[in-house]
Amino acid sequence: MQQNGSSGSNGSEGCGGRERQPLSSFSPIPAATTRVRRFIQERRTLPLPKVMVVFSAAGEADKPSDAMSSSDPAAEEDARKPASPSPSKPLRSSLNSQEQEVISLNVGGTYFTTRLSTLRRYEDTMLAAMFSGRHCIPRDAEGRYFIDRDGTYFTDVLNFLREGELPQRDRVRAVHREAQYYAIGPLMDSLEDIQPLTGEKVRQAFLDLLPYYRDNLERIVEIAKLRAMQKKARFAKLKICVYKEEMPITPYERPLFNSLRFERSDSEAKLFEHHCEVDVSFGPWEAVADVYDLLHCIVSDLAERGIAAEQQCIGVCDKHLINHYYCKRPIYEFKITAKLVNNCRGFFIF
Repeated sequence: MQQNGSSGSNGSEGCGGRERQPLSSFSPIPAATTRVRRFIQERRTLPLPKVMVVFSAAGEADKPSDAMSSSDPAAEEDARKPASPSPSKPLRSSLNSQEQEVISLNVGGTYFTTRLSTLRRYEDTMLAAMFSGRHCIPRDAEGRYFIDRDGTYFTDVLNFLREGELPQRDRVRAVHREAQYYAIGPLMDSLEDIQPLTGEKVRQAFLDLLPYYRDNLERIVEIAKLRAMQKKARFAKLKICVYKEEMPITPYERPLFNSLRFERSDSEAKLFEHHCEVDVSFGPWEAVADVYDLLHCIVSDLAERGIAAEQQCIGVCDKHLINHYYCKRPIYEFKITAKLVNNCRGFFIF
């Protein structure tokens, strides 16, 4: 019996090198009680820092979890950035962020609909400044942006801002005034390169050589008004001298000089100074435009004020100056007719 017991013990040592627990050490304790005891024993034996490591995840509380680790790195970077204050959202945010926003306009009682990008096509314009978000624009009862301006030609303005389309010739002058009001430089430049503004541009350059032109035009109207009132008539006649050359010489004497201007001393110049016996005098000037061009300017400018003017040459000034020199400046008779103000009473006014 002893040999069996010894051989059994030797066999166990040979197989595993461990002693088998005696059967007397086994106690029939429930499995739940055994797990509780093991938990209590482990808690007592484990140090406190290791417990903190288990629950604090290595001390990095702000590190994303495994579920968040697969997210976009850019999103994580944005999440770590401090939140910036959001801008105010009235007109500024909507106008700056949505260039394709549809805008409803009320221009002097005429309604228009266009895109914000159309109104802001050119930066240095009045419309771009109005709808930049920096200004408060009044609205009508329907919520449309209100512009206190006649809207008759605003369609032409929008067509140019949309597609660069220019108006018809009979609307060029009026649209040019609108372009000046809204400070749309590209539209003004485009209109000035076509008729009739091309001729107006050349015409104005010519009239700039005559700084007294506007004053003389007013003088013509005042003199005609006084004479018409004195004679109780609706028209008056004036003598107007229009000459281009400064030299008071006849056509037969021109070949004697190298140019139309004759160099004279101050003492000699006084001998040639004189005033023709006329109501108003225009000249001299240095330009390609001749006397007939200036006559056309006078007649057309009076017509724009509603005053009809007819002119015809009635001769030249034959005043003797010195030696064989005579004035020879052409003199024109202008018939100025007043405009009709009230048809019923037949009242005319200049």
